[in-house]
Amino acid sequence: MNTPFEINAEGDRIVYVKTVEVADLPREVRDQAGDLSLLYAVHDADGQQLALVADRKLAFNLAREHDFSPVAVH
Repeated sequence: MNTPFEINAEGDRIVYVKTVEVADLPREVRDQAGDLSLLYAVHDADGQQLALVADRKLAFNLAREHDFSPVAVH
């Protein structure tokens, strides 16, 4: 969950934030998630996961820190 990712500054500046069930993630991520049942994933317009964080507010703040406009996905 702490793997750095180089965010491309070119192209679309919208990212999508959605909930992810911890049970659906790979074992190594589940092990790091502790007692959380949901995490929040940040995806680019092509669907590539850019980040996986513990709460919604952090996901939105992370996107904004990198000059992205976050949008919630339901």
